[in-house]
Amino acid sequence: MEKVIEKGSELIKKSLISLENKDYATGRQQILEAQEIFKNNKSGKYISICLSIIGMIDYLQDNRNYKSALALLQDSSYMAEIEGDITAKLFYEISMGNINYSEKNIDVALLHFQNAKNYGMKEDEFNLLGFILTRIKQIQSGLEFSLPIHSDPLVSLVKIGRSINALTDITELLKVIAEETKVAMQADRCTVFLLDKEHNELWSKVALGMDSQEIRFPADKGFAGYVVRTGESINIEDAYNDDRFNPEVDKETGYKTKTMLCMPIKNNNQEIIGAFQVLNKAHGIFTKNDEDLLVAIGGSASIALENAQLFEQQKELYKEQKLLFESFINTLAASIDARDKITAGHSNRVKLYSMLIVDALGLDEKTKELIEKAATLHDIGKIGIRDSVLQKEGKLTPEEYKHIQEHVQITHNILEKICMTEDFKQISEIACSHHEKYDGSGYYRHLKGEEIPYGGRILAVSDVFDAITSRRHYRDKMPIVNVINILIKDSGTHFDKSIVDVFLQISTDKIVRVFLTENHHDLKPEDVEILNKYTLMDIFNFTNDENASQEQKNIVELFNYYYAGKTNNGEC
Repeated sequence: MEKVIEKGSELIKKSLISLENKDYATGRQQILEAQEIFKNNKSGKYISICLSIIGMIDYLQDNRNYKSALALLQDSSYMAEIEGDITAKLFYEISMGNINYSEKNIDVALLHFQNAKNYGMKEDEFNLLGFILTRIKQIQSGLEFSLPIHSDPLVSLVKIGRSINALTDITELLKVIAEETKVAMQADRCTVFLLDKEHNELWSKVALGMDSQEIRFPADKGFAGYVVRTGESINIEDAYNDDRFNPEVDKETGYKTKTMLCMPIKNNNQEIIGAFQVLNKAHGIFTKNDEDLLVAIGGSASIALENAQLFEQQKELYKEQKLLFESFINTLAASIDARDKITAGHSNRVKLYSMLIVDALGLDEKTKELIEKAATLHDIGKIGIRDSVLQKEGKLTPEEYKHIQEHVQITHNILEKICMTEDFKQISEIACSHHEKYDGSGYYRHLKGEEIPYGGRILAVSDVFDAITSRRHYRDKMPIVNVINILIKDSGTHFDKSIVDVFLQISTDKIVRVFLTENHHDLKPEDVEILNKYTLMDIFNFTNDENASQEQKNIVELFNYYYAGKTNNGEC
């Protein structure tokens, strides 16, 4: 049975070669012979494949056969669905794609080839993925339908150069190089290995036709290791008859290696930085022309790979610098907590409230990061405030209040002395504008409305909310309904109303989590589920509603339980 199927499969492959060479008569005869074999063996999968190819050939021979070709393809599709076979569906999509491409139904053709690509990525028994990808590129480039579509080596080289030129992500680059090389070489698989000199290993995150997981092995092992070590290229015509080949990998994966071309990748200094490993030429063996093409591909690839590796190193350096910067910022913020025990933790809570607002507004990650840093640093200027004022537990005198207002300008003066990138300038501007008011009556620059940085307007809401919801030695927390009333009443004068509106619609479980950072208590899971359904505005409305239901009163009571900072035994 297997030998019969193999014979029929070989006829399908021969038919495809004939079709590629526009020898439609021979191709049709070959596929009819294959169909007869599969009919006798009642193989629905392969009968469906044969019907797809016959329909396509009939149309390509004479486009007046359009309707009869579609009828054959309809039967093919029906059988493919019954069999549930990916390869049969792939052939149907390719055939429909070619017919529609020739008919200039471009959008429909592209859809069929995209479907074929999806099937081919899962299973590619007849090595058709390269054909499919070439078709997609032809359509997307606005080219006319044509046969044959074998890639010209020069065209392939230019295409690879264009594809990898702008890529900086090393994993994506390896994938693109491997895929384009596979198509250009008309091979079944291609893997691009890079040399890790530090660990003396070869590695790749891409092995086409296999799971996309990192491969790593000693740099002196395998054929790739051999070419990296010696600088020689290897062109194997029959792997199993070559003493250097290790068949154990094939046994583990179920794959059968037939032909192989393995070649080192060298940089401009002729240093070996990796290796190509290309497996199983689609038709025949790898030739001298293939070797020359791979050398040329390697020239383009090596530059892109070195640039990508340099970019990766720069990213790692940036991460280290970012961690150092964040540590520096957190240390500055901690220095304020150390001096001002009364408001310890204030900057962190302002940051957390600000992040809730940012998330609710759906701002981008970069803006979020800038506002987060500004919130952490917004009170750094208190370093310059006298201890007698900063740590005073009672009400400030007018003179003392004026002195403490100076912390905003001191914040600006401190931050502007730090190396000023454009991003950090924004952090500085946001941080020193948290006491500006929307009507222009704030300090220290008396900015008004949209003159105030957007991040500063967010910090203003967070800063006031935390200040009047936090316990001090000289006063208790303000009742939450009074707090919300202040935010509402001062919208449009002190605050940007649109930001207050968003803040009051944040679910109360998120607000409570910030409260609890002050006393390190936990939010019960069952309470999370309840509080998640209600907002600060709901708490305000339920509290002020004389006709509030018992359930609504219970919600307010639960929120106030956490707001008061109660522990599980009920003590404050």
